[in-house]
Amino acid sequence: MLPLLALLALQAATPPAPAVPPLAASSVPAAPETRWPVREADFTIGDFRFASGETLPALRIHYTMLGQPHRNARGEIDNAVMVLHGTGGSGKQFLAPQFADELYGPGQPLDIRRYWIILPDGIGHGGSSKPSDGLRMRFPRYDYADMVEAQYRLLREGLGIRRMRLIMGTSMGCMHGLMWGETHPDFARALMPLACEPVPIAGLNRMWRQLLIDGIKADPAWAGGNYREQPLQGLRTAQTALFIAGAAPLNLQKLYPDRDAAAAFAQERVSTAIARLDANDLIYQVDASRTYDPSANLGAITAPLVWINSADDFINPRHLDYPARAVRQMKNARFRLIPETAETHGHGTHTWAVNWKADLADLLVRTEATR
Repeated sequence: MLPLLALLALQAATPPAPAVPPLAASSVPAAPETRWPVREADFTIGDFRFASGETLPALRIHYTMLGQPHRNARGEIDNAVMVLHGTGGSGKQFLAPQFADELYGPGQPLDIRRYWIILPDGIGHGGSSKPSDGLRMRFPRYDYADMVEAQYRLLREGLGIRRMRLIMGTSMGCMHGLMWGETHPDFARALMPLACEPVPIAGLNRMWRQLLIDGIKADPAWAGGNYREQPLQGLRTAQTALFIAGAAPLNLQKLYPDRDAAAAFAQERVSTAIARLDANDLIYQVDASRTYDPSANLGAITAPLVWINSADDFINPRHLDYPARAVRQMKNARFRLIPETAETHGHGTHTWAVNWKADLADLLVRTEATR
């Protein structure tokens, strides 16, 4: 349910490295060189007011695009698709082969000759405004409501979109998708949330997040957020928690049946991830879920919705009955649980499109006539 792992680690080709969730951008390797013709831009919102009452004179939202906007007979853009990343990720993670190569090519569900794909970096992530830009722990304490509001203003004010063809999201982006359905019920013709739950971040999910934050703050080098160098011991504690939360037991057992190889892989993956982390950014990213709770207003979600979780997801355990109850409250929703196999990737299964692209294709066909 947590979006953290929205960044999930990618498997190497030989042997394929098991996926580690993307909670922190650090969990996800840098996007590989790709043939996809992307364009990047920034949208700046002046005097952005956060739910906390704090403000920023200029909030920057960075985004990546593929394809071109199409206008209908009324002159309105009718082919825009937004894909939302998880905690610690960025829009560019959706250029990874296991996602992009399954979806964006000719004849594929999100063929960029047909759709305009928008991949924003959420507040506190990627190229968007974040604590490490200079404010550190004085950066406004943003939450998911702020992130969704900034996304909305990007689409409406920045890009001139009145209605989206599809809003899709993984992990944190999955939760944002549910919030979109409640706060802007007519803005998207279809919704596809991947890997989340429609309830507050509580129980074990909140516990390990809290311990991750505490681990960073307990490192004397953190210095209240005013460190001269990254607090490496605190970050090692945090990244170790992320690695475990995003792991896929059957997949890792298959790929690393040897004790020494398993230990070496875990050590290398954590060390590599730490080098990409900023301690304050990570604290903010993990804590942003603190006010999330769409449970009371699920009946407001009227857009056709397909929601996918995976059985080997530590963050969204398969035994929780929330999906079954939530779907009954929505007007036009379907839920599917991907079975656990040695080929699935734990929380990160949301980024391996082969597991759910048929569901996406069906959703797009069913909502084609929706205007």
